[in-house]
Amino acid sequence: MMAQAGRRYSHARAFPDAFMALGHHIFRSFGTPMRIENARRSVTALSTAAVALVLGINVASAAAGQPSPWETGMQEMVTELGQSVSSFHTYLVWLIAAICLFVLALILVIIARFNENKNPVPSKTTHNTLLEVAWTIVPVLILVAIAIPSFRLLREQLVPPQADLVVKATGYSWYWGYEYPADQGGGFKFDSNMIPEDGQRKPDQPRLLGADNAMVVPVGKVVRVQVTSADVLHAFALPSFYIKVDAIPGRLNETWFKAEKEGVYYGQCSELCGNGHPYMPIEIRVVSEQQYAAWLAEAKQRYASTDSSGPVKFANAQ
Repeated sequence: MMAQAGRRYSHARAFPDAFMALGHHIFRSFGTPMRIENARRSVTALSTAAVALVLGINVASAAAGQPSPWETGMQEMVTELGQSVSSFHTYLVWLIAAICLFVLALILVIIARFNENKNPVPSKTTHNTLLEVAWTIVPVLILVAIAIPSFRLLREQLVPPQADLVVKATGYSWYWGYEYPADQGGGFKFDSNMIPEDGQRKPDQPRLLGADNAMVVPVGKVVRVQVTSADVLHAFALPSFYIKVDAIPGRLNETWFKAEKEGVYYGQCSELCGNGHPYMPIEIRVVSEQQYAAWLAEAKQRYASTDSSGPVKFANAQ
């Protein structure tokens, strides 16, 4: 594990170092006359920096569950909806890149063919029916190509399937509370606070993201999360599940996910809710059905009753 961390750190360092190398050689190129030998060395150095830059980008891709240093893309999605959104995002990036290259090519053609030297007498053409139809129809087709998959994804996100489990998440200033309903084997609630000190964190818990009590859900089950707030505006967000919903006082919003991979996944409140905003982590543990049943049986005895008159207890969601 230490070796992997060392390799990840070295590759992540290659990302800023590559930029520094590029800037250094560009500065030298403009600042001094370049000989053939210097040009060859500069090309070699620039090539090396470019390779390091590309390698840094590749190895810094986001892992599942939590952010990675120098990540350049989305976190690894562990839900079908999240994977579809990630694919749609990649599709849009390629589409935008193609449009930008096409526009750049048009600009270069215009510069080369219609400059002052080649056209001392400028054309006075004002209309071209074919061109005007083309630049109207093509953008419409592009928007249709974007709208169809985006509307489908929006529908999947906003119209949840039949839930196997319902969990209520309540935002407080500044921590989260989770409640499991009694009609689904629960009947308890608990608070989830950020682990403040490094000495209390476990080795696998990231700083500012680890919580003392995590939400626990079974893998492969549709989980509907009802989200509200007890005081100010909050937002329940977990990147690896592709969920983000506002927590509003007096209103019950909802979102859903179906995790396809066991593990621990982290998120945060994504609404600027006050001076304790950065200390509202969300930790969700996805376990097997057997582990979830065992945790549920233990939780009934260790967690507080949903009755507000009962004593306050805290969960150990392991």
